[in-house]
Amino acid sequence: MQWEVVIGIETHAQLDTRSKIFSGASTAFGAEPNTQACAIDLALPGVLPVANRAAVECAIRFGLAVGAQIAPRSVFARKNYFYPDLPKGYQISQYEIPVVAGGGLAIAWTAGAAAAPQERFVRLTRAHLEEDAGKSLHEDFHGMTGIDLNRAGTPLLEIVTEPDLRSAKEAVAYARALHGLVVWLGICDGNMQEGSFRCDANVSVRPLGDERLGTRCEIKNLNSFRFLERAIDFEVRRQVELIEDGGTVVQETRLYDPERDETRSMRSKEDAHDYRYFPDPDLPPLAIGDAWVERVRAQMPELPGQMRQRFVDAFGLGSYDATTLTAARATADYFEATVAALGQSEIARRDGLPALAKSAANWVMVDVAAALNRDDRTIAQCPVRPAQLARLVERIHDGTISGKIARDVFAVLWAEPSADDDAADRIVEARGLRQISDSGALDAIVEQVLAANPKSVEEFRAGKDKAFNALVGQVMKATKGKANPQQVNELLRKRLA
Repeated sequence: MQWEVVIGIETHAQLDTRSKIFSGASTAFGAEPNTQACAIDLALPGVLPVANRAAVECAIRFGLAVGAQIAPRSVFARKNYFYPDLPKGYQISQYEIPVVAGGGLAIAWTAGAAAAPQERFVRLTRAHLEEDAGKSLHEDFHGMTGIDLNRAGTPLLEIVTEPDLRSAKEAVAYARALHGLVVWLGICDGNMQEGSFRCDANVSVRPLGDERLGTRCEIKNLNSFRFLERAIDFEVRRQVELIEDGGTVVQETRLYDPERDETRSMRSKEDAHDYRYFPDPDLPPLAIGDAWVERVRAQMPELPGQMRQRFVDAFGLGSYDATTLTAARATADYFEATVAALGQSEIARRDGLPALAKSAANWVMVDVAAALNRDDRTIAQCPVRPAQLARLVERIHDGTISGKIARDVFAVLWAEPSADDDAADRIVEARGLRQISDSGALDAIVEQVLAANPKSVEEFRAGKDKAFNALVGQVMKATKGKANPQQVNELLRKRLA
């Protein structure tokens, strides 16, 4: 039987405010345990919470960015459950009337290196404000558990999708896009190691073509994209094997164990009625007028979707490339700075900017991204400056160097950081890497290669195209990769004709 995977994601984004959502206590990370938990966070008798205006504005900014409805009136509710790190015995959240409803996010991904790019619009159900709980610490307490309430009351925006995702790779593409957006908007620092961005994955399977949803399991607190993908893949396999063996999936909350690469049961999954939601009597309804929304809108940066369309219109990029480049603001800024440097070149004035921009996009998405991933760096830490990458792209387009040699130059730029915008030119000259474009010199080398490889010549004339590629390779080898590939192709075909 063929199975379809159905995934919904709930994300907790810690809002980048100086104080907590209902108190004036600090939200700074790394303080000594229980030094940033005030009387309100500890729920001492007689204290009253007051909503943080900055947290509300973060929610409005997010809602505007995803094309959602901003509720003119939303309500804070008490979500009742017992846990040692929840000092009040309830969490202040939102239930029936969240501050943000609807909207969606465009994502793009590939299923593999050779697969075609895919795109999807993921619908959002809601985004609501709530407070975080404290943290239970199970280490270094001689068999006991310690409670740190520094996080209690930290402002969160919980963002919930519709069950629109159909694979672990799609889920990761969505999580990356959402992560990039909240950082782009300046509402969350996105630090997953510190718990600022955490995902819960609701996973179920159903027979392909069946419209009914299967029983879902929720995998809690996934704080890396790699763990998100691996946890979903394992859970899908577990559910399919369980059903095919005659078993039944039980609705429950599960944890992912990265050391054993498996999910395991944590507790039975609660439904909304189990939490006995009711409006918090200490907090009045949250009123958001049109004037407030418009003030926030006026302060918004250019959004990824707007920038994506601009990249398509101005630079002729495809939708997938534009979506990938705008997934994170730092990447988009790096690409724009590279294109701005290219725009000053004679080549851009002669041939137009789109051709150069497309090359720059490929370099940023492939070579720069691969090097960053290999060295575990962010693009803000990229040792190759945008102007240096632009100069490298120019030298490919004007025929000074080939694409293969350009990658060798890029490796040197990466390994030997420099503030010199002309560093690529300096490397090419110092190492004698200029491409051989002299037709006379190349013609002589082509003659030598043809004479030395009569078998490949015969095979090509017999209709074997691979033989031609072998001859091209021999010419490139003879020139140590410096021959102009286009001229080599033209000369070889002319001679072989």
